[in-house]
Amino acid sequence: MYMYNKYIKRILDFLFAFLALIILSPVFLAVSILVRLKNGSPVLFSQKRVTIEKKVFEIKKFRTMTEEKDLQGNYLPDSERVTYLGKILRSTSLDELPEIVEILKGNLSIIGPRPLPVSYNDFYTENEKSRFSVRAGLIPPEVLYNNVQPTWDEQLGYEAHYAENVSFILDLKILFAVFKGLFLRYNKDYGEYVREALNVERSKVMEEV
Repeated sequence: MYMYNKYIKRILDFLFAFLALIILSPVFLAVSILVRLKNGSPVLFSQKRVTIEKKVFEIKKFRTMTEEKDLQGNYLPDSERVTYLGKILRSTSLDELPEIVEILKGNLSIIGPRPLPVSYNDFYTENEKSRFSVRAGLIPPEVLYNNVQPTWDEQLGYEAHYAENVSFILDLKILFAVFKGLFLRYNKDYGEYVREALNVERSKVMEEV
């Protein structure tokens, strides 16, 4: 497992990401134009995220929400800003195409825990922190469990288990489960799926204890 996670997995990530970038470049261009026409500018959404060994990097995705704000200048809730195109992009995972570049750069892996915001770092349990022993990924382990709308506890549990058991066989199982996961996303209106931020949810729990 050590050799695969340390060396082989990275080589495979780079080769497949490079090939995917070439093959999917027409799709990348088409989605860019659609986002510009329907969602406006900027085309890409950027945010600092965390990957292996708590390294912080700038992630980029196709923008799925508008920049609408209330009278006080605060952004409206995510559920009110997600556009129809944005819902489609999320359901099909096309919004994540720009992340292929981050795989080439070594910030992401094809398969791994979701790259989450820096503001979440203080809200993981000790077991969940094992997610930082592997690179964050484009395809999350949750697809293996047919659970496309997991709670935070479920998602982080899946990711911790993945980080502790990563192997070539496990990655293959997750990869083969992707297509079924996309089908489930479509049927369960994944584009409508919006969760409360982890830090907000767990802060409330801590206040109640």
